[in-house]
Amino acid sequence: MKEEKSIPKKKSEGPRRNEKLVVGRDEPRWERARRSFREFVGEVAPDMEWSPFHEAYYRLLGEFAEGRIRRMMVCVPPQHGKSRGAAVLLPAFLLGRNPDRRLAVASYSFALAGRFGREVQRVMEGEAYGRIFPWTRLKGVPGGDRRGERTARRTLQEFDCVGREGGVRMVGRAGSLTGNRVDVMVTDDLYKNMLEANSPRVRERVWEWYQAVVRTRLHDGAQELVVSTRWHEEDLIGRMMRVERVVVPTRWEQIGGGGTERWVAVVFEAIKSSPSTQIDPRDRGEALWPQRHSVGWLRQRRGTEPVLFEALFQGNPVVREGLLYGGFETYARLPERIVRRANYTDTADTGGDRLCSICYAVGADGVCYVTGVVYSEEPMERTEREVAEMLAREGTTVAYIESNNGGRGFGRAVERRLREEGMRGCTFRMFHQAGNKESRILTYAPTVERMIRFPEDWQRRWPELAAEVVGFRRVFRANAHDDGPDVLTGIVETELEPKRGRLRIGGFAKE
Repeated sequence: MKEEKSIPKKKSEGPRRNEKLVVGRDEPRWERARRSFREFVGEVAPDMEWSPFHEAYYRLLGEFAEGRIRRMMVCVPPQHGKSRGAAVLLPAFLLGRNPDRRLAVASYSFALAGRFGREVQRVMEGEAYGRIFPWTRLKGVPGGDRRGERTARRTLQEFDCVGREGGVRMVGRAGSLTGNRVDVMVTDDLYKNMLEANSPRVRERVWEWYQAVVRTRLHDGAQELVVSTRWHEEDLIGRMMRVERVVVPTRWEQIGGGGTERWVAVVFEAIKSSPSTQIDPRDRGEALWPQRHSVGWLRQRRGTEPVLFEALFQGNPVVREGLLYGGFETYARLPERIVRRANYTDTADTGGDRLCSICYAVGADGVCYVTGVVYSEEPMERTEREVAEMLAREGTTVAYIESNNGGRGFGRAVERRLREEGMRGCTFRMFHQAGNKESRILTYAPTVERMIRFPEDWQRRWPELAAEVVGFRRVFRANAHDDGPDVLTGIVETELEPKRGRLRIGGFAKE
């Protein structure tokens, strides 16, 4: 036996006036799918692989679908399923909820936009979609309004809901939206590759198109969603974050409200490097989708091209013209004559800083050849052991340890570990570094490049350090960390400082 149930309407949402939907008692799942984007996706895309990241991502899209977020930008690494959610499943759900709503989906090319259009239609043609939203029909799908089909459009790039006012228009970058009101605008990757993103001309065209074409089609009640992989500091997201009011939420309750006056911005890093939040509770160093992209695979990618990785996978693009270091020379093997083997360690400050400890061999030419690195956010109990093991392994004869931030206690603990192992050939020098960090790093940058050599495979061996050093910017406030450049500067200061009587480091007397 079946019961008749009137479908509630909010403005034009749901079926037309006086239309009734027959809902079987054994079909509560279709009701859930109408109310929840997450449930909807589970019904129309049963092949979806759900990870904690996808749960969070689709929850954000669901909040957008409910109207609790009016303007949102989301940065997601490549090959993590962002386009399927934002450019395919979300438009289908929005049209099901309100077939009078007009949507536009834009991408970098007309062909890609057409592919998204084909996928949206495929979802809307499916049996599950018809059970969930029987009042939303495309031209040619059984059960629709025959008379309405005569005027309804249906191509890959543009299609209407039969008998209703809504539909979707797919456009390539710089495509026209003239004559079309847009209630929901979705943009997905407006740059094809790094070559385009690095072109000032292309970036300016994208910005002008978004302002002159997209924004002029929107209205007070419209919504905007921008999902993208980051390419450049001045890409669309970067530029909007600079000129618009942007909120970066850490808790779910922060994302609601705000109307059209603000953007909600969320960045999902491939390898978690920022503090854990309620939205992204991963610990530092964890992969975003480990079942598909493991930490090992991601680190290998980072080691190959750290600057590109920071942009695409970490959502942290860096303009090469603004980098502090132009590039470091590498070595295949150490020179035959080594003057001494030393170490420089800076313990982590409070907050998100990292311990950075670098072992190096000084050649007869005065060049410092890096031989070992410990670069870690782990607690001191663990890094004490790692640094002690590295000092022993590298045959270090003198270790310089900044006594700031608990460094004196750390140095004594490392020294004690070595003594317990019977290794007494390393002298420890603890000292207080009172110089201005920014001034020191900027002043010594050319000398650091000239005096420091890394192994040929250093970016693969120490990817986190490489990403920080290679991508370090001249504008200090733009850098998340400065531990690596600080230690490299300390090494150069140490080796350049003349030793007259008592040991001096970086212009400061040993304690």
